[in-house]
Amino acid sequence: MSALHWVILSPFLFALIIPFLFKYVSKIHTGWFVWLLPTALFIYFMNWLPVISSGQVVETSVSWIPALGIEFTAYLDGLSMLFVLLITGIGSLVVLYSIFYLSKKERLGNFYVYLMLFMGAMLGVVLSDNLIVLYVFWEVTSMASALLISYWFHKDKSTKGAQKSMLITVAGGLAMLGGFVLLYQMTGTFSIRTIIENVDVVQASPLFVPAMLLVLLCAFTKSAQFPFHIWLPDAIEAPTPVSAYLHSATMVKAGIYLVARMTPVFGGSNVWFWTLSIVGLVTLLWGSISAVRQKDLKGILAFSTVSQLGLIMSLLGVGSAALTDGADDPMYTQAILVAVFHLFNHATFKGALFMAVGIIDHETGTRDIRKLGGLMTVMPMTFTVSLIGLASMAGLPPFNGFLSKEKFFTAMLSVRDFEAFDVGSFGIMFPIIAWIASIFTFLYSLIMFFRTFRGKFEPSNYERTVHEAPLGMLISPIILVVLVIVFGLFPNLLSYSIIEPAKQAILPTYLPEGEQFVVDIKIWHGINTELLMTLGVVLIASFLFYLMHRWTKLAIYNRERDPLNWLYDNALTGLTSGSQWITRLQMTGRLRDYFAYIFTFMLLLVGYTFWRFDAFAIDTSNTSVIEPFMWILIPLLIGAIVTIPFLNHRITAVIVVGVIGFLLALLLIVFRAPDLALTKLLVETVTLVIFMLAFYHLPELRKEKFTPRLNISNMLISVSVGVMMTLVAFSSMALGNSSGYVSISEYFLENAKELAGGYNVVNVILVDFRGLDTLLEVLVLAVAALGVVTLIKLRLKGGEDV
Repeated sequence: MSALHWVILSPFLFALIIPFLFKYVSKIHTGWFVWLLPTALFIYFMNWLPVISSGQVVETSVSWIPALGIEFTAYLDGLSMLFVLLITGIGSLVVLYSIFYLSKKERLGNFYVYLMLFMGAMLGVVLSDNLIVLYVFWEVTSMASALLISYWFHKDKSTKGAQKSMLITVAGGLAMLGGFVLLYQMTGTFSIRTIIENVDVVQASPLFVPAMLLVLLCAFTKSAQFPFHIWLPDAIEAPTPVSAYLHSATMVKAGIYLVARMTPVFGGSNVWFWTLSIVGLVTLLWGSISAVRQKDLKGILAFSTVSQLGLIMSLLGVGSAALTDGADDPMYTQAILVAVFHLFNHATFKGALFMAVGIIDHETGTRDIRKLGGLMTVMPMTFTVSLIGLASMAGLPPFNGFLSKEKFFTAMLSVRDFEAFDVGSFGIMFPIIAWIASIFTFLYSLIMFFRTFRGKFEPSNYERTVHEAPLGMLISPIILVVLVIVFGLFPNLLSYSIIEPAKQAILPTYLPEGEQFVVDIKIWHGINTELLMTLGVVLIASFLFYLMHRWTKLAIYNRERDPLNWLYDNALTGLTSGSQWITRLQMTGRLRDYFAYIFTFMLLLVGYTFWRFDAFAIDTSNTSVIEPFMWILIPLLIGAIVTIPFLNHRITAVIVVGVIGFLLALLLIVFRAPDLALTKLLVETVTLVIFMLAFYHLPELRKEKFTPRLNISNMLISVSVGVMMTLVAFSSMALGNSSGYVSISEYFLENAKELAGGYNVVNVILVDFRGLDTLLEVLVLAVAALGVVTLIKLRLKGGEDV
């Protein structure tokens, strides 16, 4: 494997030693050891920045499952570089922050293991070229994030928040897997680059739209788009370092990455454009309005994150119009530039704000804005960090959030002039929705600032003695707000190092080979529509804040919980009650019912197969001559089988079943299969002895009494199963005699030696062709044996019931 592969796997490997560090080096905070890894990885990727900035890519591959076309291909381009720098850079700052946020008394071993699992999975997601490998890492992010959210598992809200995020994001992941399978059906490959090269084949396929919608469903669930956003506000119960990492720079951006990566495949499509744009704008507006109603600082930031993710998603939707035929105007690509730029900006100011809120919670013991106030003089450093972060989030100059917000307005205004997708008069709605959402964004930024830091400080509101946080806890947010200022004043530091390569990766076929996009970000563009929109946002939001004492009395303001949660709650309740109903229906405790369900399902499945594929056939032209021995064995076999229902003694029934087994062994000898006959004899002998030893101590059989209705249904099911198996036997024999048909037995006979290196075809089938099935059978036996041993060890003395 290459160094890039080891980089992806390094967090997983490091997670293995974290418990030992926590246990045996307990005097040193475990976070100090963990901090070294993301820092080293960040430096490693920074060394590749000049290469990626020049337009080159780094690719290396390791064969994983070649028979299925699955290779572990690590692929580093401009888009991957943007994300790996966020994953490792923000990751190192979060670990440093957590060292001072989390006490040594916490279960630090668990926390950092979960964090490393998540970091490694995110690196795998953004660096994987193979769709199946990407999916594996994707689901690991869902698992690890749920573990991090439920880290304080003694809190009911933490476990429920983790459950909600797990259910929603894993369901989306399964949808994505379906979309990937459809892409494979269209192209015959799991490689993203190869799929992009065959984009014409994909877009001409009838599976194009279903694959697209499945991929989008996954992206929407992961990136908390409306109406799947409901998991994100509940995830705030995680420790603040988790919120700063997952909900500002990594997990919620995974869906953004997926959309950006798949834009060359699905971009240019009418469905892709409208779905992304509408869902993004609705999420932007809904999230910003919902944030205003929150009383918890982290709740405000959570809905703010939902809103900002909707902003980026809408930009990717608008920018995808650049891939339509004839869309060579630069205005089509500007939205992609803004999406990349704001993705970076959001990670900086939102990460700083989450950390600042964590400091407030850590030092005051509350995040409730109704209790907070006057902290500006008590916590001046936290106040400064929050002021810069909030100003950037609100879109005020000279911070980086102002630049991306102005360009966002520019992109939305340009939609009015789009000739693609019949935008027409509906294009005016894009800037209007963007402007209204920006008003609420500015409003909740004002609420956070004034309700937390302004006003009179009342020490009696707090259970703790409020003071400024230690320097160690302030380092990480200070670094982030410094970046907010630097990239606000000097945005072109990112133009051709980060933004242009990422834009090139999202639109790889837009420009001729060797050309670059023009990226020139300025803080001042004169007095234009965008600036007037910003002034309107500031004035109206300030007016609404001034009148806050009036509209906060409205009932809707006091309903903090998102009303869409009732859908999830009712669905979960219905799922639970429905599963209980099905369980009560099936698990009756009666063997007869279990067999009835199994056989009825088999009858329906086989019957549908016969009907759907017209598989029923009878051909007796090549039937074998019945040997004399058969006239003796078959009546004996039928007689033994018919005898069993009339027996009242277990031992007698076991003996008759054994007789049936020995008669079947004799049939195998007649059919010239001595090895199978010998195996059958051995199995029957051992089974017979074991059953006789075990059943000797059981009471006598009791005849079950059924109602006439059940007796009739039993008879119908039994006869139907017999008829079904007879028809299957006739049909398989007839198909085997038809011309041009290759029997599966012939395949095994021809390939047993070549593919498995064995002459005993039966053994080869069991060990090689059905190797996984056999392995699982052995696993079931092992689990059953373990259960028996456990029951014996837990057996109570004196014959008491367990």
